[in-house]
Amino acid sequence: MRIGCHGLVWTGSYDAAGIREAVRRTKDVGFDLIEFPLMDPATFDTTAARSALDQEGIVATGSLGLSAATDISGEEPEAVRAGEDLLNRAVDVLAALGSEHLCGIIYSAMRKYDTFATSRGVANSQDVIGRVARRAADAGITVSLEVTNRYESNVLNTARQARDFVAGIPGVEVGIQLDSYHMNIEETDMFLPILETGPQLKYVPVGESHRGYLGTGSVDLNSLFRALQHISFDGPVVFESFSSAVASGQLTRTLGIWRDLWDDGDELGRHALGFIQAQLSANQAATGY
Repeated sequence: MRIGCHGLVWTGSYDAAGIREAVRRTKDVGFDLIEFPLMDPATFDTTAARSALDQEGIVATGSLGLSAATDISGEEPEAVRAGEDLLNRAVDVLAALGSEHLCGIIYSAMRKYDTFATSRGVANSQDVIGRVARRAADAGITVSLEVTNRYESNVLNTARQARDFVAGIPGVEVGIQLDSYHMNIEETDMFLPILETGPQLKYVPVGESHRGYLGTGSVDLNSLFRALQHISFDGPVVFESFSSAVASGQLTRTLGIWRDLWDDGDELGRHALGFIQAQLSANQAATGY
């Protein structure tokens, strides 16, 4: 299992210098993996990123959220086409990095909707995700869909919804991504959703209820890690936290970061890594396997 950290713990700037800084700090703290925020795959410097990853000896994944202009879960053909083009560019970036995972809110726009998702919109999303996942699979990349809360999508808010959604995409494996922050809002507990997704679960971000230090909020992380041990999960576990001290103004508004719980990413990252390692070790010892 690789333990990773979201790149926005380190810097909000992802030009060549920012990429090198983020990769270096990920390695210095001791993580195995960095999750790059692919906010604009068309301008992401793959040459700088691949060089930094090779130099530091770690791997990368990539994530993004779609916008209204690239919403593949809507009924506007132009937006659906634009979203598919964006996701294909993200696949190309990750293929150049030798990555194995594309994830995030990539099945709808990352925003609060004021209507229910339509059956046609969901079908559009499944069709696009299927084509993108097949393209990604040819490059050795797994596409995983992040189950998020009701304020950031109207399509997938629970693990069961995600399981039904990916079951409707024939001919290719599409993974599920369960994030403890969102689970804490929408699920009844942290244990059952992980058991129910089982082999479909490919990627697990770990974040607190207030986006701060692990273990200081209301998320039942003990149950989450016990469930991961129960299903012998071996995919990436990635720490995720956001602060306006690092995130851009636009992302701060999108995520609602109206109070900061940290301003030192290195200290935060070291604490998170130690917390995750302790949870994994304790649950392994408790189960004996």
